[in-house]
Amino acid sequence: MVWGVLEEMRIRSLGVIDDAVVELSPGFTAVTGETGAGKTMVVTSLGLLLGGRADPALVRIGAASAVVEGRISVPAGAPAALRAEEAGAELDEGVLLVSRTISAEGRSRAHLGGRSVPVGLLAELADELVAVHGQTDQQGLLKPARQRGALDRYAGDAVAVPLAAYGEAYKRLRAVTAELEEITTRARERAQEADLLRFGLAEIEAVTPRAGEDVELAAEAERLGHAEALASAAALAHGALAGNPEDPEAVDATTLVAGAGRALEAVRSHDAALASLADRMGEISILLGDVAGELAGYADDLDADPLRLAAVEERRAALTQLTRKYGRAGEGMASVLAWAEESAARLGELDGDDDRVEELTAERDRLRDELSVLAQGLTDARTETADRFAGAVTAELASLAMPHARVSFDISQTEDPEGVEVGGRRVAYGPSGADEVELLLAPHPGAPPRPIAKGASGGELSRVMLAVEVVFAGTDPVPTYLFDEVDAGVGGKAAVEIGRRLAKLAKTAQVVVVTHLPQVAAFADRQLLVEKTNDGSVTRSGVTVLEGEERVRELSRMLAGQEDSETARAHAEELLATARADG
Repeated sequence: MVWGVLEEMRIRSLGVIDDAVVELSPGFTAVTGETGAGKTMVVTSLGLLLGGRADPALVRIGAASAVVEGRISVPAGAPAALRAEEAGAELDEGVLLVSRTISAEGRSRAHLGGRSVPVGLLAELADELVAVHGQTDQQGLLKPARQRGALDRYAGDAVAVPLAAYGEAYKRLRAVTAELEEITTRARERAQEADLLRFGLAEIEAVTPRAGEDVELAAEAERLGHAEALASAAALAHGALAGNPEDPEAVDATTLVAGAGRALEAVRSHDAALASLADRMGEISILLGDVAGELAGYADDLDADPLRLAAVEERRAALTQLTRKYGRAGEGMASVLAWAEESAARLGELDGDDDRVEELTAERDRLRDELSVLAQGLTDARTETADRFAGAVTAELASLAMPHARVSFDISQTEDPEGVEVGGRRVAYGPSGADEVELLLAPHPGAPPRPIAKGASGGELSRVMLAVEVVFAGTDPVPTYLFDEVDAGVGGKAAVEIGRRLAKLAKTAQVVVVTHLPQVAAFADRQLLVEKTNDGSVTRSGVTVLEGEERVRELSRMLAGQEDSETARAHAEELLATARADG
């Protein structure tokens, strides 16, 4: 199922392009033109639409900003359509409008379906919509990591499922190893910390403080220090209230209040207000009696023992020392007890390091064993897939004028005594397993397979990359393929075969090719010519669809550099006829 087709792009003030519209075919579109005419700006524009990096240097000199707008047909229910709708974008009869603006100052804005969106969202959609390939992608294919990624992508779930399980175990092993190293490398620091905590807890345990004890002792010390004054004041107050037995003539408060009460009681029946006062006078008499009794008891219970005072002060000094060393200012004994609780818990953690080391070591060993099994599974899956993938790419190369070329994969591991066991050996491992994958090419019979980074010419590398993409198109298709001079370093029959293969790929997907080869352009369903005006810019009329005689003239120019050469024209017509016959 095709998930989307790029119908049209409008480019304004980008590089040499002033204002141009690029109309693309649902099938195979070839973009041609003189060197430096701005063909690569087509690739750059599409890259911007798909979340590529915004370089203010791309803005045309004298312009405030560059704008690229695109129309992409996306059927309802397609992943890209669903993701766009989640972001609030609207589709216009199955067409998604995308735009990207770059200011000369470097600011970048993106719009999708009429809504302003993060540029990152365009990059997300790019994964669903377009596969872009150019010279940098060819160089990327030389990197072993990219080659392993291509193999894993071709394998699908056969590698993806065990790779996901391996990745989780690998991350856990990294975390366990890091914690184990942290504990062991800080063993001395932790031992010193534990000793300090034990000393502090021992000091507190020796004193055995209680919550609130410091407050209680402060009050007791204040009372004991003023015992004589307190006793004297209590005795005087008691005598004033209840009388002094040694002075029968003295007048006391209790006697006076009692006399006042009797006077009021005698006449209370005559006036309710006075009766109320009589009741209150009775309450005063009762209260005076209670206070007098408590004063008598207070004086009897008051302890004026200087030995007790000395003991209290000694205890307070011990508590004060604990507070100064382990408490917080103004919080008293409560903060000391809190420190003791926290420190006991921390000491438990530190004392448990030995047990934790044993646990982590056991888990590390278990995870290594698990990784060994998973890494072996990955190696087996990649080895099985490599034969099929290499066979499919080799078959494609036969259709690209490399009939005797053979592609293979070398899957190996590097020995490492600290690594995981794969195939009976200890080998190095990483987040993607233990395998080192290298794509080998034997371009002709008798030639030993060599890494494509060392043994492939530019033209051979272009065809290997195209063959890989064609193979992917049958297993993991994307709607649109964009090739920027994928035919670099290729000519003659090989160029014809590349054109033929791109045309075949275009039967199931949209293919856009920026090319300088007439043999490739002839196979296109639509050919676009990019031309500069006299002032060096590409205007709206500078990107034209070539038909009939105009297309023959452009192919002639590409063949011989002369539009009117009869020989070139004949060759151009022959190329077009060959392409139509294949179609």
